[in-house]
Amino acid sequence: MNGAAKGAIVGGVILAVVGGGGYGVYALVGEDAGHGGATGVEAAAKNSGPPTAKETAQTAKAFLAAWASGDERAAADLTNNAQEAHGAVADFKTKAYVSKAVITPGTPNGATVPFKVEAEVTYEGATKPLAYDSRLTVVRGLTSGKPLVDWQPSVLHPQLQKGERLRAGAPASAPVKAVDHTGEELTAEKYPSLGPVLAELRQTYGAKAGGKPGAELWIEPAEAAAPKRTLLTLAEGEPATLKTYLDARVQAAAEKAVAGYPESSVVAVQPSTGHVLAVANNRKDGFNAAMRGARAPGSTMKIVTAEMLLDRGKAAADRPAECVKEAVWGGRAFHNLNDFALPGASFATSFAKSCNTAFIKQIDDVKDDAALSKEAQEVFGIGLDWKTGIKSVDGKVPVATGAEAAAEYIGQGDITMNPLNVASLTATARSGRFHQPLLVPAELDGRPIAEAARGMKPAVRQQLLSMMRLTASNGTAAGVMSSVGGDKGAKTGSAEVDGVSPDSWFTGFSDDVAAAAMVESGGHGADAAGPIVAAVLRVHS
Repeated sequence: MNGAAKGAIVGGVILAVVGGGGYGVYALVGEDAGHGGATGVEAAAKNSGPPTAKETAQTAKAFLAAWASGDERAAADLTNNAQEAHGAVADFKTKAYVSKAVITPGTPNGATVPFKVEAEVTYEGATKPLAYDSRLTVVRGLTSGKPLVDWQPSVLHPQLQKGERLRAGAPASAPVKAVDHTGEELTAEKYPSLGPVLAELRQTYGAKAGGKPGAELWIEPAEAAAPKRTLLTLAEGEPATLKTYLDARVQAAAEKAVAGYPESSVVAVQPSTGHVLAVANNRKDGFNAAMRGARAPGSTMKIVTAEMLLDRGKAAADRPAECVKEAVWGGRAFHNLNDFALPGASFATSFAKSCNTAFIKQIDDVKDDAALSKEAQEVFGIGLDWKTGIKSVDGKVPVATGAEAAAEYIGQGDITMNPLNVASLTATARSGRFHQPLLVPAELDGRPIAEAARGMKPAVRQQLLSMMRLTASNGTAAGVMSSVGGDKGAKTGSAEVDGVSPDSWFTGFSDDVAAAAMVESGGHGADAAGPIVAAVLRVHS
C-alpha cells in the first residue's frame, strides 16, 4: 500500500483506506468486495429468515466499502431500495461535496452494524472535517432472499429523515445573528428549543435583514417551505442582526422547565404588547408544538367561556352557579373530576375549582350556538390570521350544537389550541384587549397584524381577573402558584385525548407576563404543566 493506511478490525473484517489523495479510496484486505450484485456476499437466493451473523458482516462490509470508494451503483445494489440509495450515495460526493471519507465499522449487534464516518467537505477552496456515527441494518430481500442493507436516509447521516438530502454550497439566505430585546445573542447551542425557530427566522428574514451568505453543509428538507438545517459551516458569511422580542432570561427558564417533562411545550408573552418572550419544547419529534400544535385545551378554555357568560350577563363572579355532580346536555352526561359537587358555590368558586357542570348548565340561558365561537374571535383573536414572524397556528373554536357545544364550553370537542394561543388568552384577560403575539417586529416585512373586533368590558375584565386570582390563591392552581410573586392569576386544565392519559394544561400570569404550557399525557393541569408555567413566571415575579 502507498501512503498512510487506516483500518479497523471487526469480527475478522478489515477495512483500510489507501493512498493520500482523491475521494476515500478503500481496499478490502484479504477478500474481494466485488461489484454490481456479485459482491462477495454468500449467495442467499430463496433463503428465508433473518440474515445470519456472517451475512450481516459481509453485506455491511461490502456496502460501506462501495460507499466509501464512491461507487454508488455497487452500494445501491446492496440495499433493498436501489433507486433511492443510488441517488443519495451519489449526492454524498457530488452535492454534499465530500472530498474524502473514512468509514469504520463497529461491533455488530444482531442485524445492526454501527459505523463511524470521518470525512472532509470541500467547497470552493474551503475544507472542513465532518465526523459522525451512524448505523445500518441488514434484512432479507423480500423477492431475492439475499441479505441487503435496509435503506433509510439515516444510514447516510443520522439526522436525515425521509425525503431529505445532504447539500453543500452557498446558502440562499445569509446567516442571522438573532438577539433578544436587550441585544443578547440567542443561539441554538445555548437555547436548544430555539434551533428550529432560529432556522425559520433565518429563512424568512435572512435576506431582509442584510448580511452575506458564506458556505455550508446542510440538510435540504423534504418540503420546500420547511427551513433547512445547517450541519457544518465551511466559510463564515457576514451575519445579519435580527432583533426579536424574546427575553433571554425567560427563555432560559422555559428551556430548563420543559427539560423535566417529556413531550412538553411552553410559551410566555407580554400582555401589554403581545411580544413573545419565550418558546420552548421538549419533544422527541422536534415539532414546535408550542406554536404549531392543535390539541383540545381542556379547562383553560373556561377563561373564554367565563368571559362570554359575564359579557352577556348570564353569570357574575359573586352570583350562585349550580355545581352538581352531573349535567346532561344533548343526550350526553358531563361530570366533574371524581364527581365532586359544590352546593351553593358562586360562579367565581366554580371557576376556581374547575367545575364543569356549572358551565354546562349555563348553555340553555345563552341561547346562541355561535356565542363561544364569536367571543373567542371578537375578543380573544382566536381564528384570525396571526403572523407572528414564523409559522404558527392561531387556534380554532368552531360553532357547535348539542353535546359538542357543551364539550366546547369546557375546552373539549372540536376546539384546538396550543400554548401560544392559551398564553394569549391569559394575556388578553390580563390587559383587557387582544394584542396579537409577535416574535419579531412587523416592520421587518410590513406584514399585517391581526386585530380583535372589540376589547373586554372593564367590569367583565375585573371579574374575570378576580376569578383567575382566586384560582391561584385558593383554587386548583394554589399549590403551584404559591411560589410565584406579583399580581398573579391562573387556570388549570386537562383534556382527554383518544382515551389515553389526559393532556396537562396550565396557564397563568404574574404582573406583565403570561404563560401557558401543555404536556401530552401529563395528567392534571397542576401535575406537569403547572410547574413549568410557575418556573417561567418566577423569573419576573
